[in-house]
Amino acid sequence: FTLQFHDKFSRLLPCLTPIPEGIIVYRALTLSILLFAIWLVWSGHYTPLLLFFGAISCALVLLLSHRMKIVDPEGHPIHLLKGSPSFALWLTWALVQSNIDIARRILDPRLPIAPRIIRVKASQKTHLGQVIYANSITLTPGTVSVDIEEGMIEVHALTEEAAKELLDGEMDRRVTRLENEG
Repeated sequence: FTLQFHDKFSRLLPCLTPIPEGIIVYRALTLSILLFAIWLVWSGHYTPLLLFFGAISCALVLLLSHRMKIVDPEGHPIHLLKGSPSFALWLTWALVQSNIDIARRILDPRLPIAPRIIRVKASQKTHLGQVIYANSITLTPGTVSVDIEEGMIEVHALTEEAAKELLDGEMDRRVTRLENEG
């Protein structure tokens, strides 16, 4: 995509809104590389004709995605890659700790289970950030995101400790940091 291409065909393709050229090229390039890599792995065929067909099919998917306006920061969140490794490590550790806690409660009936519904603040600025936060809550054993309203997430917590951890806000801060690093 070049600016001349954008100007010439914006009348034909009304989905091409005035977006800085570098962002269009960057998102299109990363999405096409990702699509072709996935196609290569899933097809397992490396003959020239099939590679050509794979490239053509990826180009068509890219064109359709661009036309549907889903090649954007929410549909293709490449900007989150920078902070993802540290967040993934932290979330993995939180999942391990929660799994151990829930397993202990299952194996030892004397440990209390006190289900409750709480509302936690979601300080993320975008819908994508709030969805990442809600999904992180749901991935953590003992907690399930029930509803998201602008700035608040309703959560079912299985234990008082799980509710306190969420109300403490560490996960919220981590997801906000991930969102802001992008």
